[in-house]
Amino acid sequence: MNSPERVFAALELKEPDQVPIMESVVDKRIRQAIYPDTVESGAFSVRIGLDTVSSGLEFRRHDETPDSHYDEWGVFYRISPEEMFHPVKGPVETMADLQSWSPPDPEAPWRLGALPELIERYKGEKAIVLHHRAAFMWAAYVANLDHLLLSFAIDPELAHALMDKVLEANIAMVRRAIRAGVEIVTLGDDYAHNFGPMMSPAHFRTFIFPRLKRMIDVIREEGAYCIKHSDGNLWPILDMIIEAGPHAINPIEPVAGMDIAEVKRKHGHQVCLVGNIDCGELLSHGTTEEVEQAVRCCIRDAGQGGGFILSSSNSIHSSVKPENFATMVLAGQKYGKYPLELEEPPLP
Repeated sequence: MNSPERVFAALELKEPDQVPIMESVVDKRIRQAIYPDTVESGAFSVRIGLDTVSSGLEFRRHDETPDSHYDEWGVFYRISPEEMFHPVKGPVETMADLQSWSPPDPEAPWRLGALPELIERYKGEKAIVLHHRAAFMWAAYVANLDHLLLSFAIDPELAHALMDKVLEANIAMVRRAIRAGVEIVTLGDDYAHNFGPMMSPAHFRTFIFPRLKRMIDVIREEGAYCIKHSDGNLWPILDMIIEAGPHAINPIEPVAGMDIAEVKRKHGHQVCLVGNIDCGELLSHGTTEEVEQAVRCCIRDAGQGGGFILSSSNSIHSSVKPENFATMVLAGQKYGKYPLELEEPPLP
């Protein structure tokens, strides 16, 4: 199998020739440390042996300073050393704010960003992934997370109206990306922290589930695959996430109590698992021997019968040891060949 065939087989809960390996984000400094002469993310993915290449959409900045900027959603950011910045303040607090606010234009000529080049260079060689969102996290950026969550209880009209406005724009963007050649959409709305979801299961059912399902339905209608990403402890809402219909869930975060073996036992017949090598303590501070052992155990616990893609528990951020990420990929290739030797003795 080539990389796309391998990834698609896993997403369809089949057993490929070997466990696919993917990452949505690899920090530029990690790429440079491993291959100083290969900076472009797609070329890096090819060289290190990932089975996917990925990109987000482009949202242009305005009112930039060396320390901050606004984006097209109207959200204010402080610059950080990481690949992804985090929002400070959004533009919507009231219904009057919402009525005067507009989301980014899905048809803006720059919207697809780096995707057309990735598609032209790598389609057929690597699976093409868009990482984007459905409704929750962009709404949380626009309205500020605590305000949006409070609105679920005291101002549901505002919450529904904002999330609908965000969803419609995101659906149009995702349709455009898939029609341009994207094969997999990873929806990156986070719903939980390490101890449980940010909202009650009842609020998830009311505000999040219908919009998540609608986005996933659109992705499927357009002929693409969907990976649903959320950090944190998802157990109280995991059944609803799976009910919404994604092909896969990611990252099944181990430090948040998401035991990948248990998820495999309970849901491996319903959904592909993408994860879950700890990128906090293990990849940042562990030894290469510990990383190799973790990969072997992860494949043993989640890879049997297919329906599994090896990945980190979030992303390869700037604190990850480059040698540990390289070891993770090499170990995935070493131990991930089917049929799996699940009873292989532990490493010394």
